[in-house]
This record gives sequence, structure tokens and C-alpha cells, in this order.
Amino acid sequence: MRTLVIDSATESCSIALIEDGRLVAGECLTLGRGHAERLVPMIASLPGKGRADIIAVDVGPGSFTGIRVGLAAARALAMAWGARLEGFESLWLVAAMAQAEHPRSPVDVCMTGGHGEWFFQPFGPDGLPGAALASLPPAEAISRSTAPIVAGSQAMAIAQARSDTLALDLRPDARRVALLPVTAFHADPRPSYGRAPDARLPAAA
Repeated sequence: MRTLVIDSATESCSIALIEDGRLVAGECLTLGRGHAERLVPMIASLPGKGRADIIAVDVGPGSFTGIRVGLAAARALAMAWGARLEGFESLWLVAAMAQAEHPRSPVDVCMTGGHGEWFFQPFGPDGLPGAALASLPPAEAISRSTAPIVAGSQAMAIAQARSDTLALDLRPDARRVALLPVTAFHADPRPSYGRAPDARLPAAA
């Protein structure tokens, strides 16, 4: 049973091919932009061109464009291959990566959001969220952070305001998806933007 993992929701772009819980091949690049151009060639470079029985995709939160690119690729490949499609969220994966280094420790995950806000979510020692995802002004995210470990792209910024904090500068990496609990995956994945869209359709007259 093979799983193709696609993660293009943040400034990182990563793919992984996993068979029976073992990493077969994968790649992780920090792009910032250009996910649409790089993602498909990265998948095609995998053994068997990445063909898998299951496709797991990061649904966000993160970049609106990156989330859509990953979901579009995952849906197209799932349809072409008759594969099962699953989704997971970026902050869950960052928390799992942090807790792999520091088992059983509470972790606050803080990632760059839109319009100057940060995505923030606390995770308990069991790896499960302690509260809902929030998009917050930096000062509010800092005030909410109480865990001894903070992970994510804004972890260093929180650590500068909290001297008692260990900061882990992590981004989601598809190659580490086996760290996630089963409850992190859901069928019929849909975008998790973490905040309202920047653009709205005009209201009906």
C-alpha cells in the first residue's frame, strides 16, 4: 500500500512516497513562490512517477495559492489513479515534527498568516489540538502562547518575547507525515485557509 503525500500549503513545497509506513522517496524545497511550476515535476521524479493507492494532501492553513495548487494536483491524480484522497492540516504536521524531537511536551504552533497575522494553535502532550486554529495579530498570538516549546515559521519571534520558550523553526515536511496520528487525516479534503478570503464576490443588488 503506497501513499503519495503532497504539501505545498506554506513557503515549503514537499512530496513523499510512503509504502507501509516506510519512506521510499521524497523531497522538500523552500520556494516561497513557484509551487505550481515545481510540484508536478517533483511528483514525476518519484519512483513510478509517484503512483499510489492513497494521496494525502496538506489543506492548510497557509498560502491561498499554495493550498489550491496542492489540492488541485491531489484531486487530479486521485481521479486518474483511482486513489483514495485524504487531507491533513499544516499546523498538525508541524506539531508532530516538534513532538518527535520533544516527546510528550505541549507545543504551540505559530505560522505566518496573511495581512500581518499569524496562525496559532496549541497542541497537548498527546499531539492533539488544545484549541481551535486562530488567525491573530502577533501581539495576541504571543500573549496566548504558554507552552514550553513553540514551533513554526514565527517560533523565533515568539521566543524573543518569551525568554522561557524553546523555539523550533519548522515548516511542514511531507516526508514526516508518518508522525501524524490517524485522527489527523480526513476524507473529502477541503481548503483550510485559516481566515476569510481576501477577495469577495460582489453582493447581489
